Amino acid sequence: MEGMRDFYRHTINFRLGVSDCAASKISGFTALRARKMSKSLKKIVEESREKNLPEVDMCDRGISNLLDIPGLFTLSNITQLVLSHNKLNAVPPNIADLKNLEVLNMFNNQIEELPTQISSLQKLKHLNLGMNRLSTLPRGFGSLPALEVLDLTYNNLNESSLPGNFFYLTTLRALYLSDNDFEILPPDIGKLAKLQILSLRDNDLISLPKEIGDLAQLKELHIQGNRLTVLPPELGNLDLTGPKQVFKAENNSWVTPIADQFQLGVSHVFEYIRSETYKYRSAHLIYLQLHKLLNTGISH
Repeated sequence: MEGMRDFYRHTINFRLGVSDCAASKISGFTALRARKMSKSLKKIVEESREKNLPEVDMCDRGISNLLDIPGLFTLSNITQLVLSHNKLNAVPPNIADLKNLEVLNMFNNQIEELPTQISSLQKLKHLNLGMNRLSTLPRGFGSLPALEVLDLTYNNLNESSLPGNFFYLTTLRALYLSDNDFEILPPDIGKLAKLQILSLRDNDLISLPKEIGDLAQLKELHIQGNRLTVLPPELGNLDLTGPKQVFKAENNSWVTPIADQFQLGVSHVFEYIRSETYKYRSAHLIYLQLHKLLNTGISH
């Protein structure tokens, strides 16, 4: 249980870009932060090399090009690199030289594309690319054998943006795809058997695949702010109603029977979609939904 708490705590901090720079924004500009800001980027690299430091923090330094930082890609022993809150618009192929990276945080930049070489980071566990300008992911992106947390929130991604091997990321425990442009979630989502957190909030989803019911370890599901009208009966296979589980689904266009159950509470929703009545009716409801979409057009 302690390990699980540590996982959630680390995941939250990682997603928010929490580091010395983020902490300083929250709690005030500390003397420690002032000293760090006074260091040149070159000095940070030199100090990391001399002291064999595992983490390099270059958060909020106005960096627009990583190749302008002398010696950065020679730090092959570092395990954490924090580049959040900068002005990066690209990631050079040299990122593959940092072969021992376990945590790479590039939250809140202007990155439009990633090099295929990023999949060479075989030890990478946490990758934060939230709040960037990605509209596609590189071929081979799913070849990250240790990845546990992937944050792609606030980008321009949709179902066509994902490479063919994306769902080979079977070590994933947390996947954040909120605030993108997904209309459909690929059925291969069911292959991510270790997934505990799935966030799909504020997309354009019109349906969920039945394979979502295969995510037996899922503890958090965020689907609020989409265009959903029905839920797959297979979602009832999951336990998302307990005190330690999270299921958020507000701001959708639920059909009347489901909307009525939401008025009573989440547990009533799950009780309903597990019922034989709903299993019988759901196929008809889905047919009506698709018929309506075909007549009006999927895209609004």
